[in-house]
Amino acid sequence: MPLTTTAYDNNGDLAAYTDSLIASKDSRVADFDTLSFQEKAGPQYRRGQIRYVGSGATGNHEGDSRILPSGGFTFSNMLLPPGAEGPAHTHHDVEEAFFVLEGEVRVGIHRGPDEAEYRTLGYRDMIVVPAGVTRSLKNEGETDALFCVVIGTQKPQVPSYPEYSPMHGVTRD
Repeated sequence: MPLTTTAYDNNGDLAAYTDSLIASKDSRVADFDTLSFQEKAGPQYRRGQIRYVGSGATGNHEGDSRILPSGGFTFSNMLLPPGAEGPAHTHHDVEEAFFVLEGEVRVGIHRGPDEAEYRTLGYRDMIVVPAGVTRSLKNEGETDALFCVVIGTQKPQVPSYPEYSPMHGVTRD
């Protein structure tokens, strides 16, 4: 359920309403479990999701009371330890944006198993990946990489993994 304006519109407690709109850094945790199923394909797929607004496509976090409800997008931080990867996958329903806060992230844009372009993004660099475009991520640096992830819908569909992705055929169970 998205955030509402009921308390605001009905002259409710403005301080309490304002507090309900804030997700502080101190109240966030890096969740290394939500994507842990991907570690079946290798330990390099271990990474942490730090949720702020809504949740990603691969997990159900409705019970996490720290998350601000999503109305039209999700916002999280992803923590990639050195050597960690986000496997090639495609969101068919929605665009996704990445904004680097710390470290460097190599982003791959894939067109089939044999064609890919890679770019390394650093501090305050950003890429937007349209719906239907396959992408991957990797931290090739010596320190953690932290970046914002924005997905342009309240609850994205589960992404698909192309046959050349190490996640193809990997399930959550």
